[in-house]
Amino acid sequence: MTNRLRVAVIFGGQSGEHEVSLASARSVMEAMDEEKYEIIPVGITKDGRWLASGDPMDALASHVPEVSQPAALLGDPSRPGLFLLEDGQAGTRAAPFTDVEVVFPVLHGPLGEDGTVQGLLELADLPYVGAGVMASAVAMDKVVFKDVMRAHELPIVDHVMVKRRAWDTDPQDVITQIEGRFPYPVFTKPANLGSSVGITRCPDRTGLTVGLSEAGRHDRKLLVEPAVAQAREIEVSVLGNDEPRASLPGEIIPSREFYSYEAKYVDTGDAASSLHIPAPLSDKLTQRVRELALRVYKAVDCAGMARVDFLLSGETGVLYVNEMNTIPGFTDISMYPKLWEASGIPYPKLIDRLIELALERWRDSGRTNGRRREGGQGANSHQHRGGTL
Repeated sequence: MTNRLRVAVIFGGQSGEHEVSLASARSVMEAMDEEKYEIIPVGITKDGRWLASGDPMDALASHVPEVSQPAALLGDPSRPGLFLLEDGQAGTRAAPFTDVEVVFPVLHGPLGEDGTVQGLLELADLPYVGAGVMASAVAMDKVVFKDVMRAHELPIVDHVMVKRRAWDTDPQDVITQIEGRFPYPVFTKPANLGSSVGITRCPDRTGLTVGLSEAGRHDRKLLVEPAVAQAREIEVSVLGNDEPRASLPGEIIPSREFYSYEAKYVDTGDAASSLHIPAPLSDKLTQRVRELALRVYKAVDCAGMARVDFLLSGETGVLYVNEMNTIPGFTDISMYPKLWEASGIPYPKLIDRLIELALERWRDSGRTNGRRREGGQGANSHQHRGGTL
């Protein structure tokens, strides 16, 4: 097993999707071919500490971070790779832990999927799987994402954005504005979160009050949308850089009134949500959903991967872009890999392709004027990785 590619898989994080990230990362690492890859697990605790060496996954899952050594990734291309921190003190002399050649972030939600970690990896000049800084940030912020969709004349559900400060200061005025725009029921959401965390279906004014307060626990920007009549949840996986491909669409039949966090991750057995792959759609509608998914992907200049989610009104037949996830759930039963499996790419090959796309994008960025790679990680470790895996 010589000349294996050294891939750091980063998981955990500070968002409300911490546990979902652990489940996704376990599946990714179990599926990675150890003949091709030297896997370097890197965990981030809920309070933002980075851990490497030993078993970071066990350290996070057992809530005992002390069993794994603190680590840091520097935003400095001349000092590549991870550094273990001696005695847990950032100010002490750090020793190089390992040379990282590619990073696979499996981080869901803010401070992981929103461009923050991607910015650090750009500074470190490390290839990484998935979208860049801008696409990650736009997709994470549901309000900005809707603005971009509207600019590209892509169909979206109408919405009102409420600042948490406005809700705290004058809740009656906020409720009056929303009721003047939309009939009940409405949905309230934090603008920057995924996995349906903080989303509430509000059938009346009392529900709206509860929903806005719940959304305000998670973000300073709150989103309110009217409910789509008889909504069907349709999802498409997209893969690629400049020439992306769209998978067959799938449909989620939620176990609850809508596809809530509980419907995604809590309900099991006969009570679990079900996936229909491919979605039972006409050939014409299947083609339209796939075409729209690619338009959404290109509109935010996404790279690597994303799952594009739609709402299809069972009453009117109107199709709406709901959101885009740049680091979608990645367990072996998650929609993103299952859609690609149904479209001809099995899970391990999907991981291979994502790593290839990361290296491809990194090499292309090196052509940009001003990017220098005379020293450091780029010049020493990646240049020979010119072919596919």
